[in-house]
Amino acid sequence: MNTSPYKQLAVRLDSLPNGFPATDDGTELRLLEMIFTPEEAELAAQLRLTLETSQEVAARIGRDPKEVRNLLKGLARRMLITVGRAENGLGYAIMPFVVGIYEMQFATLDAEMAQIFEDYYQQAFVNVMATMPQFHRIVPVNETIQTGMEINPFESAADIVAGANAWGVVDCICRKQQALIGNPCGHPLDVCMILSKRPGAFDNSPVIQAQTQEEAMGTLKRAAEAGLVHSVSNTKEGLTYICNCCTCSCGILRGISEMGIANVVARSAFVNQVDEDLCVGCEICVDYCQFDALSLDEDKGVIAVKEVSCVGCGVCVPACPEEALSLVRRPEDEILPVPATEDDWRMERSQARGLDLNLVM
Repeated sequence: MNTSPYKQLAVRLDSLPNGFPATDDGTELRLLEMIFTPEEAELAAQLRLTLETSQEVAARIGRDPKEVRNLLKGLARRMLITVGRAENGLGYAIMPFVVGIYEMQFATLDAEMAQIFEDYYQQAFVNVMATMPQFHRIVPVNETIQTGMEINPFESAADIVAGANAWGVVDCICRKQQALIGNPCGHPLDVCMILSKRPGAFDNSPVIQAQTQEEAMGTLKRAAEAGLVHSVSNTKEGLTYICNCCTCSCGILRGISEMGIANVVARSAFVNQVDEDLCVGCEICVDYCQFDALSLDEDKGVIAVKEVSCVGCGVCVPACPEEALSLVRRPEDEILPVPATEDDWRMERSQARGLDLNLVM
């Protein structure tokens, strides 16, 4: 029986560690139809997770090399596949739907696609978010961590920005998507940060606004002041973006606020601490916490921290007028292990989903 190229691609995407589960009514296929042409979908469904040159892809699938090269270049220009240096030249690989293909639609997302994505999100995305290890990991800004506390570079948003050689910013696709379906949240839009080790990586991009390191630090600060939570991919190495998230719009954090998935995001290595001698119980910090981790202890008249709910983002810390809050490092047995590389993350997630990663590499 013939299968449509969109069904082929959907099945292929769901075979990746990230996942792309099917819906009963085929909403995921309508979503792919909005993004890929049939020819593009058919080719993308045959790509591997490892980089191959266009000639290698053409030889493996028995297609005309020129035709394959042109299709791959078109997919790459629209950021629908991964591009990088392979052993024998420029290589191409399949990109997961989330995090990946969907996030690259920030420039083309319209009301129709936004609604179709929302339909897909409500029907199937919960299955993606409930799988470990999580897509995202929370990282605080250094200033919220108690002085003298040990901080690894991958644990700090500021250090992650400082470790890059190119910086860019785009509009947050999650807030744009929610606004397009009539649910604007009021948080800043232009705070989705993209990073690269290659100097000048975004200088000629038609969709990514290049920034200096100083400007990127400013974006990070502006996001923090707006009460947004910093999150990155759930690895120690290869960090290429910082999402500045909210539970009202973020596709990941809505898993907590709307679907009740407590561990939808990997918490940081830190937890909030209250200096009871300084706290006056004003509850200003409670308004800043998006995870219901803070409440007033009526008996003591000070703020109490529900450690199991605290993700260690530090958003509430600078909001305290009495400077009674700070992040401290959790006990070592409470710190979640972070996969070292994307390959390690893929392996762990494949095992959790019962997939054979070798079949898609």
